[in-house]
Amino acid sequence: MKAKKTNSGTDFSYDANLASKLNADEPISKTQLKAEADDQQALGVRLTELPKDKLLKLDLPEAVLTAVLDSKKITANGAIRRHKQYLGRLMRDIDNAPILEQLARWDGKHSAENAYFHGLERWRDRMIKEANALSEFIALYPQTDIQQLRTLVRNAQKELAAGKPPKSSREIFKVLRDVTQESQDNSDANDDYSVTPTSAKP
Repeated sequence: MKAKKTNSGTDFSYDANLASKLNADEPISKTQLKAEADDQQALGVRLTELPKDKLLKLDLPEAVLTAVLDSKKITANGAIRRHKQYLGRLMRDIDNAPILEQLARWDGKHSAENAYFHGLERWRDRMIKEANALSEFIALYPQTDIQQLRTLVRNAQKELAAGKPPKSSREIFKVLRDVTQESQDNSDANDDYSVTPTSAKP
């Protein structure tokens, strides 16, 4: 059977770089090759969504970094599609493992930060609605300015009852963030942003 002619790597019928990464003892299918190529292209596209400061931290090869930065300047649909394919081909020639590991760390920290802020919001809402929540928080963070926080809670309750803008509620959040920030700075190395004790209600 006559071999199928390919062009510049866009045909997934065979790719030496991809094939070499698969176990030689296992049959190599077009589906496997295309799936890995799609993953590498998707990783390249993911890089285009990162800010420049994070891209520089990934220590990307110059060709890949240039291609990623250039992608931010392309607006035409056809050009975007071709550039994604080009970026995908570049990604096949480098070790993706360190990139994936760093992205996973960033994703995990982002999720932990979100959980931290949601924890602060839960504390604030409980303080406004539950009489014992303030005492629970102070027991955990004795460095809290009790009088300031108690006054803000009372004001927030009045604003809520009167249907006024939640100015004091926002101030409570800032106070909680400041009080817990020292603890968070100490726990950053472990990416632990939890401020909600097991006894606290959601």
